[in-house]
Amino acid sequence: MSVEAAYAEVERITRREARNFAYGIMVLPKPKRQAIAAVYAFARRVDDIADGELPIPEKRARLEQLHAALDQRGSDPVLTALADARGRYPIPAEALHALVDGGLQDTEKSRYDDFEQLHGYCRKVAGAVGVACVGVYGSDDREHAETLGVALQLINIIRDVHEDWELGRVYLPQDELAAYGVSEELIAAGRVTPEWHALLSFQATRARAYLRDGLELLPRLDGRSAACVGTFAGLYRATLDRIEDRGFDVFDGSLRLSPLTKLRTVGAALLR
Repeated sequence: MSVEAAYAEVERITRREARNFAYGIMVLPKPKRQAIAAVYAFARRVDDIADGELPIPEKRARLEQLHAALDQRGSDPVLTALADARGRYPIPAEALHALVDGGLQDTEKSRYDDFEQLHGYCRKVAGAVGVACVGVYGSDDREHAETLGVALQLINIIRDVHEDWELGRVYLPQDELAAYGVSEELIAAGRVTPEWHALLSFQATRARAYLRDGLELLPRLDGRSAACVGTFAGLYRATLDRIEDRGFDVFDGSLRLSPLTKLRTVGAALLR
């Protein structure tokens, strides 16, 4: 498969599967846009395996194959595009391997005792995306890039409580559930109680703190890269605002942002 065809495919994957990412990377020059799409498509591949319906041993085998395939091209468009992007930009192999390790962790761990454990997981599945992408943007500030990735994952966890429950997973830390008097039966029932509101308010406050810290990355980026990252952050912030406005009712699956809201967020990021 040609590199051009591979890049076309990862961009299609990004437009189809990740509307927020697609809106963000649209402001980038083509080479950077293609490289970020390649990283996203690889992360999507990991997620699709970890969240799919295959038996766990087969999931693990396929994820281990991704570890081994990271330096290969062959006929796989995602690996072909990623290999070319790694030749053009300093995308660290350890970040890509961390993504796979996060997928493997999802096959073996479905509860987190405390935030320290959860933070370690978020660093793999989302912080690593930030680290993988920051060199494409033209910065070596891996610390803030990782923090921003963790912030976006914390917002995902709040938004996707019901979806994750249906996959058999609870990412909200067990000690915090207990401290706020929230049982897993309440999550299963989709009930918004005062205890649930207090717990999710605490989660949102922490996510916003990580988001503020991670956005210290923006002054270290060129204008178009800062607009891209600012769009990602703005869309996730808007999602969190909407969740808060709904009283933390995240159970009915109607939290997606409209195309108009997304375009306004792109515009605001460009005008920063």
